[in-house]
Amino acid sequence: MSSSVIPSIPVILQLILLVWSIAWKGIALWYGAKNTQRNWFIVILVINSLGILEIIYLFRFAKNRLTLGDLKFWKSKAK
Repeated sequence: MSSSVIPSIPVILQLILLVWSIAWKGIALWYGAKNTQRNWFIVILVINSLGILEIIYLFRFAKNRLTLGDLKFWKSKAK
């Protein structure tokens, strides 16, 4: 019997959260570096927020804001 107060999180959920967080962090760091927004780059690099801070930065504070249309990478832009 476990005496832990914190319930254990299933491994599959941990992996999903890890992939989610890394994906958003990578996109946000790429935009921060590309747009020379050093302060945002450092904050995003240091703080782990499961993608929440990264999403807020990309859609609200980035110099070239991300749009939902930009996330549709599978659709051809040359139409």
